[in-house]
Amino acid sequence: MRPRLTLQLALLFATVIATLVALATLKPPTAAAQSSPQTPGALQIVGPDGKAAGSCPLKHTDVRAEISGFLSRVTVTQEFENPHKDKIEAVYVFPLPQMAAVDDMTMTVGERTVKGKILPREEARTVYEAARATGRVAGLLDQERPNIFTQSVANIMPGERVTIKISYVETLKYDEGTYEFSFPMVVGPRYNPGSPTGRTSSGFAPDTDRVPDASRITPVPESPGTRAGHDISVEVALDAGVPLDSLRSTTHEVDVERVGASGARVRLKNHSTIPNKDFILSYDVAGRKVSDALLTHRGERGGFFTFILQPPDRVTAADVTPKELVFVLDTSGSMSGFPIDKAKEAMRHALAGLYPQDTFNLITFAGDTHVLFPAPVPATPENLSRAQRFLETRSGGGGTEMMKAIKTALDPSDSQSHVRIVCFMTDGYVGNDMEIVSEIQKHPNARVFSFGIGSSVNRFLLDKMAEAGRGEVEYVALNDDGSAAAMRFHKRVREPLLTDISIEWGGLNVADIYPRRIPDLFSAKPVVVTGRYVGNGRGRLRLTGRMSGKHFEREIPVELPEAEARHDVLATLWARTRIDDLTGQDYAGIQQGNARPEIRQEITQLGLEFRLMTQFTSFIAVEEMTITDGGPPRRVDVPIEMPEGVNNLQLDGTQNAVVSSNFSIQQIQSLPMSARKVSNTMRASRPAAKGGVLPVGSITETVTVTAAESHIDMTSSSATTTVYPPPAPPGDRKDKPGREEKQAAGTGEGRGASERVAGPTAEEVRRQQIIAKMHASLAAVVERLWKNDAKPGAEEVKFVREGKAEVQVWLTDKSDATMAKLKALGFEIILDPKSGKVVIGRLPLEKLVALAEIKEVRYVAPQTAGGR
Repeated sequence: MRPRLTLQLALLFATVIATLVALATLKPPTAAAQSSPQTPGALQIVGPDGKAAGSCPLKHTDVRAEISGFLSRVTVTQEFENPHKDKIEAVYVFPLPQMAAVDDMTMTVGERTVKGKILPREEARTVYEAARATGRVAGLLDQERPNIFTQSVANIMPGERVTIKISYVETLKYDEGTYEFSFPMVVGPRYNPGSPTGRTSSGFAPDTDRVPDASRITPVPESPGTRAGHDISVEVALDAGVPLDSLRSTTHEVDVERVGASGARVRLKNHSTIPNKDFILSYDVAGRKVSDALLTHRGERGGFFTFILQPPDRVTAADVTPKELVFVLDTSGSMSGFPIDKAKEAMRHALAGLYPQDTFNLITFAGDTHVLFPAPVPATPENLSRAQRFLETRSGGGGTEMMKAIKTALDPSDSQSHVRIVCFMTDGYVGNDMEIVSEIQKHPNARVFSFGIGSSVNRFLLDKMAEAGRGEVEYVALNDDGSAAAMRFHKRVREPLLTDISIEWGGLNVADIYPRRIPDLFSAKPVVVTGRYVGNGRGRLRLTGRMSGKHFEREIPVELPEAEARHDVLATLWARTRIDDLTGQDYAGIQQGNARPEIRQEITQLGLEFRLMTQFTSFIAVEEMTITDGGPPRRVDVPIEMPEGVNNLQLDGTQNAVVSSNFSIQQIQSLPMSARKVSNTMRASRPAAKGGVLPVGSITETVTVTAAESHIDMTSSSATTTVYPPPAPPGDRKDKPGREEKQAAGTGEGRGASERVAGPTAEEVRRQQIIAKMHASLAAVVERLWKNDAKPGAEEVKFVREGKAEVQVWLTDKSDATMAKLKALGFEIILDPKSGKVVIGRLPLEKLVALAEIKEVRYVAPQTAGGR
């Protein structure tokens, strides 16, 4: 035996002994925890609470932030380690702030550090795949959305560690005297409308015609009751520049070390925090007021500046002009539980704050959109009472069909002479972010205010909704005061601080200034503009606007220096803002993956020139000195935590149905029909699902799981899960009852009563059970075989060799008897990790159905599932 392997075994043995000793002093884990599924081929981790902690190649994330005034420089260190017996490729989908300017990435392998290069995205992918194929350790960082990134690390050898460092800069949020630093920790589940295109990547949802990259933005959460296995630490070094009044985090427990009057060092109290909610640090400064500030830099790329202009003092003169307010509440499955309760709390107070002369309406959306009144009605006690009663009947469930709600709320504003104010309350868990923002841009007569409800909301979407709608965004965490948020909303609507803002530059030679149109101020936050300048110069900047119906004007002396080596980060921030502006010019095209050529070219050029991550540029690092052997690496996707407060749900990869359960969907799908009591019947107008990670077909089920009949170890004798059907495609309903609704209502239309109540045939049930255990790509193969179609699909070439499919098989029982059943089918084992209930191998295509019918088989996926 090699010395290195002996050492690994010794360490493993010591770890096992230590774990057993630790467990002896703790309460025994629940049965549910004991039976928690494991990451393919990974070592099992047990957390300090005795619960299975899962396992994955990402071991730890460390976040270090340095804040100076308005700017923060953040370094994110991701530590990947291979606990497997063969080399792997680790893939991790994670969030960063939506306006982060990511300008550096390095990779450390052993003692060697490789600085990442910025390349056009396709070129970076080509370099990475070549390195992966030739056995070189490589790291690739891609941007999927401005707030969603993918880190891939290829050819990590057994027992080896690879460290990735990512660095970015951003400006802090300032509002009403408070600065805020936030760091997102998890990508929430995304609902992706549209029809599947047949393409998949590592996510739980397939790509669709409306969200072509859906599979890249939907990382699979760890199963309920199981930790993902990785944790996070955060440290913030703060230098406010002026004395600090107070400093706090409402999201996490922190240790605070004050450093002088204006500084502090803040750390998470728990250094192994579960990354399942945004970290938010807020602080106030003496006087609770910002001062005008001009930051400049002039170097090889030219001159850059950022102006921070203090807001005027508020003049209390409430605008009592009648307003038309439309409240839109997200009631989808991801809002179920605490989030929708918090949203209802905020909305109740928002309704209570209406003036009698106001008109209002209430819209809720999930799979379908419901409008309370045919048109906005006066805010009378009777109408408000009806709205409150309607609100109480809403609960979370179904998909997030947000586009229909957007159109319903905004379309009437186009023909109105007065301003319609629309308030959206949502977590923003959709994949068609840019499509939605593009739609809002089409309605310039409306004002859009967005409320982000939850612990890890989609801030990119919510920020851009408010920006495109010339309103404000408010974030309400699950432990925040909903009434306070509602009061702030009413204050902003009634008392805009400064509107119609413009800046005259007094002859200064400036260009490329952003934002192009300065938004109205609804609260006491500064006006921040960034731009370029040529040559030095002096002048007087004039800020004008309207406040409480009167003209407002202020002049500020400005000097742009000929040379300024400091503040070089201003060039990066300008380029990031320019990229954001270009993206906003073609949201619809970028969403569909066919951005206008001139937009794509300029964004790419900015990324290359300023060494910035964009949707069209990526960082790539390759360790050239070492070449690993052993063939291509096994891909292992890093599981993520479900955001705090979000129910244990996932989105169906095919029909976008929502599954809410106390157990993982794979566990429920593995149950025989005898262990389910199914109520309701097939909905005739909906075709059965074609397969997918979470295929539910078109059955609406209430499933009661009995412990004695199932393969799930449970602490109670039964549990209930509800499988909601996918919504009707847009245009099917037209807000009128379809034939199936009329049948259910007993109208006599459509088919006869005997046909209406008929459920699926025994063969249909059998086929659904088979498909339910399969990844979409395998389900497509099986359905092709059922149809006697000899032409293989495009996806098959990725995992089929000489008539045999290479697959990963998750098992409920990995006994010798179960393994014998697999071998009897001709299953050839490629990898058999002893620590997990999973096996990787190959078998003839015609044996896939028989494989899925083995009761101990819980789920089957192609070995290259998630490959790109």
